[in-house]
Amino acid sequence: MAKARAVFESEAALCAAFIARLPEGWTAYPETAGFDILLVRDVDGAQIGVEAKMTLNAKVLLQAVDGIYSGRGGERCGPDFRAALVPSGAAGVELKTVASYLGVAVIVMTSEAEREAEEKAFAEKYGLPYRRAHSNDKPWFAPELPEIGGYIWREIWADHCPAERCKVPAYVPDVVAGASGPSQLSEWKIKAIKICIILERRGFVTIADFKKIGIDRKRWLDMRWISHSEERGSYIAGRSALNLRVAHPVNFGQIEADFDKWKPGEVELKAELKAMPALL
Repeated sequence: MAKARAVFESEAALCAAFIARLPEGWTAYPETAGFDILLVRDVDGAQIGVEAKMTLNAKVLLQAVDGIYSGRGGERCGPDFRAALVPSGAAGVELKTVASYLGVAVIVMTSEAEREAEEKAFAEKYGLPYRRAHSNDKPWFAPELPEIGGYIWREIWADHCPAERCKVPAYVPDVVAGASGPSQLSEWKIKAIKICIILERRGFVTIADFKKIGIDRKRWLDMRWISHSEERGSYIAGRSALNLRVAHPVNFGQIEADFDKWKPGEVELKAELKAMPALL
């Protein structure tokens, strides 16, 4: 029986199916550190940078190895392992060999449609009990992710031993992995969300708020996200106010729930407002 090719509507659907089938102990950060998916092993922080494509080609391999060598006398930060994620049946032997030479593991993902077709074929040929056993034992993707200890996985997973691992955001991004032109949850955006939350809760923000959060207010004024209020040194929402609650609803809620952990101190606020003329 010829092997069917896995069918996915898009790279985003491929990534979603892969993330849904991850084993316990791994956290997926969509659109992080320049990868479609940055996988982080919870127990020790080991990382896998994953690039997804509908077929294994030279482009996805170049994306997967991007940044291994900076060419400037040292290595940039990067993941421990690198991988290309493709549908089952979409990886040729030649390019899989090239990927191996580059230190890129090729993960092939089975689709629901392919699994159903195989189950139907086995049911017709061997009967229902065999079909169920086959379905339960077969993994959704291969190869398995690298484990701690042992050396069997090293035949497939090349450890690039980066000088520094990729910086992981404080919150798992609520974005779609593999989407075209994705919105990323950058460090700047997390800080911007905090400013938006302060502005919503208090009705204004101050110079001290921007210093406390660690973000430059000049861009906010230039983009008219904020405007000067009647009180010197404080700002209110501008006519083109930034609305990150819509762009990142899950992350916005998470950061808002942690407000007491990062909020500016009220004592410092009162002191700043009192000394405002001296600051300006």
